[in-house]
Amino acid sequence: MRKVIYPGTFDPVTLGHIDIIQRACDLFDEVVVTVAINPDKTPLFTIEERIVFIKESVKCYPKVLVDSFDGLVVEHAKNVGAIGIIRGLRALSDFEYEFQMALMNRKLAKNINTVFLMPHEKYTYLNSSIIRNLASLNSDVSDFVPPIVQEALKKKFIK
Repeated sequence: MRKVIYPGTFDPVTLGHIDIIQRACDLFDEVVVTVAINPDKTPLFTIEERIVFIKESVKCYPKVLVDSFDGLVVEHAKNVGAIGIIRGLRALSDFEYEFQMALMNRKLAKNINTVFLMPHEKYTYLNSSIIRNLASLNSDVSDFVPPIVQEALKKKFIK
């Protein structure tokens, strides 16, 4: 079985993330969407909420599992038996950081490959920070996030 992980903070998950998940499903037997616990970030949603949002958003993809981890991505990949790490590239500006991380991950675990996937063009400008900012200003984010996330954002930012 060819299993990969797709790690991220997913705060919140966007349709761009879902697009990458669908593309990964087309290529691999199992995709483990892995919600990262990042001590350098202060998330809007709890880890449990983010897991629920993702599970609800990908329930139509039987190849997808959702979990969380704290620590090195390559160690988690080893622990779940993954052969690779999926990373999304929206723009050239993403590449330098992702390239550095991929090389370090290769150094730490040479048998785990990083696979870069590009989302559909209509999602290339999306990121979770922009979504949180739009939602905080009571803007409609329905074109950018799954319905469960849209409702949760509305509740977070009720004024």
